[in-house]
Amino acid sequence: MENPYLPRLVRIAELRDETPDVRTLRLDFVEPEVAESFAFKPGQFGLFSAFGEGECTFCICSSPTRGPQFECSFKLVGKVTTALRECDVGDLIGFRGPYGNWFPVDDMRGKNLVFVGGGIGMAPVRSIVDFCLDNRDEYGDMTILNGARTASDLVYKRESAEWERRDDVRVVKTVDPGGKEPGWDGRVGLIPPVLEDMAPHTDDAVVIVCGPPIMLKFTLISLDKLGFERDQIVTTLENRMKCGVGKCGRCNVGPMYVCTDGPVVTAAQLEALPADL
Repeated sequence: MENPYLPRLVRIAELRDETPDVRTLRLDFVEPEVAESFAFKPGQFGLFSAFGEGECTFCICSSPTRGPQFECSFKLVGKVTTALRECDVGDLIGFRGPYGNWFPVDDMRGKNLVFVGGGIGMAPVRSIVDFCLDNRDEYGDMTILNGARTASDLVYKRESAEWERRDDVRVVKTVDPGGKEPGWDGRVGLIPPVLEDMAPHTDDAVVIVCGPPIMLKFTLISLDKLGFERDQIVTTLENRMKCGVGKCGRCNVGPMYVCTDGPVVTAAQLEALPADL
């Protein structure tokens, strides 16, 4: 049997800085046969390794509709991300995956979609947004709310500009009070009250929401106020993912092993998990 912990070599084809501490890598498999067989779904994740330092779990932030290359975005927080930050175009890193389940793209067909992302939480949201835009005729109205602490911390500015140029999607950007900078043309306010002000319709709708736990907590309260049922709301427990294959046990949350049972869950499923999640 193939070693499940053995990473495949991928080469950095492109890199770009989204914010002062968030970088996106575009990657190619070194082995042509691996590249040819590789497939993933929006919401799945992988283990990205800097040799000699270790590996980190990130979602695959690109859409499978966008070609053989794939992307990840990561925030500078520790030794592995520091080592990845020091890599340049042409360098080799390791990749294991894809792992986990994915956003319910089939069940979402024909539905009105609301996407809410906070900070680096926009990474999994970007994957499903681009997937739905590339299959635009299969989905109803689309609304995107992209928020961050400051204007400089807003990720995917390039993608957001592309979304805003479309006439078949509504895009709202917001920064926290005090986070406005010169030239900012979006909203000012925390994500939950801004979402309430936007007042998306609940009929035949699905909400994808990803972000820090505190943002998620209060966004769920706002969605309750707006009338959304818990099974209409989908999120991802990406920050709980560990080895990817459910063997180390560190992804265990209540009855769930996030690496194998998640990371994508509904808000209704969240209610069955420990309250301090």
